[in-house]
Amino acid sequence: MAFNLESLALDPDAARQYIDAHGAFLEYERSKKNALQVRGGMVWKTVDGKAYLIRTSPSGGQRSLGRRSADTELLYQNFIEKKQSLQERLGSLKAVMVKHERMNRALRVGRMPNIAVAILGRLADAGLSDYFKVVGTHALYAYEAAAGVRFASAITATRDIDLLWDTRKRVMLSERLLRDSPSMLAALQKVDKTFQIIEDQRYTAVNQDGFEVDIIRRVATPEDPHPIRLSDAADDFWVVQAKRADELMNAPELTEIVVAENGAMARMTTIHPSVFVSFKRWMAKEPDRDPLKRRRDALQADAVEWALNERLPHLLAPLVSEGSRT
Repeated sequence: MAFNLESLALDPDAARQYIDAHGAFLEYERSKKNALQVRGGMVWKTVDGKAYLIRTSPSGGQRSLGRRSADTELLYQNFIEKKQSLQERLGSLKAVMVKHERMNRALRVGRMPNIAVAILGRLADAGLSDYFKVVGTHALYAYEAAAGVRFASAITATRDIDLLWDTRKRVMLSERLLRDSPSMLAALQKVDKTFQIIEDQRYTAVNQDGFEVDIIRRVATPEDPHPIRLSDAADDFWVVQAKRADELMNAPELTEIVVAENGAMARMTTIHPSVFVSFKRWMAKEPDRDPLKRRRDALQADAVEWALNERLPHLLAPLVSEGSRT
């Protein structure tokens, strides 16, 4: 399939805006991470007539740092100053991001569905991003951003996002999830309260607009139990097995900042584009797959292969180097 470079290239004004917004987003991301160091607070608490410095957590936990002394006074003062400084910086960067979102929207920088970007942002804020990769059609938006192009709408249109869960991290996910929400469904409902699990397809949640979130996993191994529910909540996801998902789980990753139609931004982690091409070519030949989907699979593979060869050749070099060492 032939592609016209000029027709696919991002508008120059939009490209410049993306570069500026991308840099601001990275700094905003760093600032949020730094602010996590001072979540909660420090207070003085008197017990039996003696003052103690207490470190409080956002969940209400408390830990004594010792009796009041020159050392704990200094610890308290440094914490308060650092917290104030980080909060001020984060507040300033939030204001900068609001401006960039407006410019993104005005210049039509992004076109990823708003709900999908909001979900990625929610996962990041909840500390859950490390446990999931975006696979399937939505990965195209990361490849677009990396290559500075726009793929044809016919191959990017979809009403569901596929999240590949790494079952090897199931204990860590469970612990992390409980810090944020009682279930994965509850975490999604913080984005859109209308998300509900489909009764006869319990690996899928759908909202009132028909947008679906599918959570998939590799085929079970002896060390890897199935079925698995993402939490102890009765109404949570039961993750579905997907053929060859282990290849995607172990594949090299690509992480990119994606932009929604409304200008919002989020980080997406997906599979390396060369793996996407290979996987989609396999899907296009699966006899039990819907013929219309097989055609779209082939077109998606063609588009990403073109972008990889013409716009992202630097991503091929590490793969070639790895291959030469084997």
